[in-house]
Amino acid sequence: MADQQDGGRDRSTTSPDREGANRTVGTDRGAVRDTYDRIADHFASTREYPWPEVEAFVADRADDCAGGVGLDLGCGNCRHAQLLADECASVIGLDVSRGLLETGRARARERDFAAVLDLIQGDAASLPLAADSVDTAVYVATLHHLPTRAARRASLDELARVLAPDGRALVSAWSTAHDRFDETDGFDTTIEWTLPGGETVDRFYHIYAPDEFEADLIDSDLDLREWELSSGNCYATVAGSR
Repeated sequence: MADQQDGGRDRSTTSPDREGANRTVGTDRGAVRDTYDRIADHFASTREYPWPEVEAFVADRADDCAGGVGLDLGCGNCRHAQLLADECASVIGLDVSRGLLETGRARARERDFAAVLDLIQGDAASLPLAADSVDTAVYVATLHHLPTRAARRASLDELARVLAPDGRALVSAWSTAHDRFDETDGFDTTIEWTLPGGETVDRFYHIYAPDEFEADLIDSDLDLREWELSSGNCYATVAGSR
């Protein structure tokens, strides 16, 4: 269920709920699943191209991923799983939304990478994968949809568990550094998605302060190698359990 703030290629009809930025929002992970099932087809239709940060990361991992397993965590329509499929022997696409998984299945058939792709409906905070089983992972713009800090931390620990000893992952999340936000501290909010016809659907976000993002990674079981801000998003390259 990946989503990006940068509107350069994937311009969504979203806007922050400013009045709701500091109010209590729902913490039901089932509600997050239901939201993305509801908007899956339209959402996927606006997510055509991979992000350059992900392209660069996967390209850098080409030699390490050859013959190995790639993971697109929060895969949505599998645009980033497609990148992994070009380099890895097999790829797992995992998302909580069955509707989004179906759009990923359709893309894999159309773009001829279905043979190496396994799709799993699952929870990012409790991965149905073996320890040390993933060589290269992308976990982009999904962490911020988990509605509690405990769930977000659990998902980072789970990513650490499944990464192989020499594995690496790219993790990203929306940040207060983006010019659409005025806050400097991390906060919970809802942001509307507008469906064809004008119906709006609220989506949960935790907007990370950059230092909060770094702290959560350092406090997790992941080994933080480097991180940066790009297009208002936090990106980190991480290794598995220390």
